[in-house]
Amino acid sequence: MKLLITIITLTLLQALFFGRIHLFDVATPLIYTYFVLRMRRGTHKMLSMVLAFILGLAVDIFMNTPGLAATSMTLIACLQPYTLELFLRREDDSRFLPSLHGMGFTRYLIYSLILLLVYTLVYFTLYMLPGADQLAHWVLSFASSLLLTLAIIIAIEVARKK
Repeated sequence: MKLLITIITLTLLQALFFGRIHLFDVATPLIYTYFVLRMRRGTHKMLSMVLAFILGLAVDIFMNTPGLAATSMTLIACLQPYTLELFLRREDDSRFLPSLHGMGFTRYLIYSLILLLVYTLVYFTLYMLPGADQLAHWVLSFASSLLLTLAIIIAIEVARKK
């Protein structure tokens, strides 16, 4: 039930608020990616990929981006457990919840950056594919959306209590 509420909340936040933000006509925060970043260690891979796909599909429906978010979310959900393992020790809790407080600032920043880098790279590559002549716009959209999303997620993590 908690996962369903999280999916609905992130979908509505993205569709009603964050999806309408386009700083300098290039930077859009992709806050729903936070769902994958917060998946616990040991979450069944198929479950995480299905939930990420559902969230991505819901965002696609509301934002009129057919399949972009669903594809990109499923990919980072697939990569998340392997990325998380890079920053944890074997003896860490098998149900570890990735967070700024639990991992430390540097490790959480790099962990988030890797997953968000893959997400925005795939998302904007698929989004701009028909207009390959727009390389400068692609680079600006990719880089600025990545940095804006990362900044918002770090701000959320700093504001969270342990």
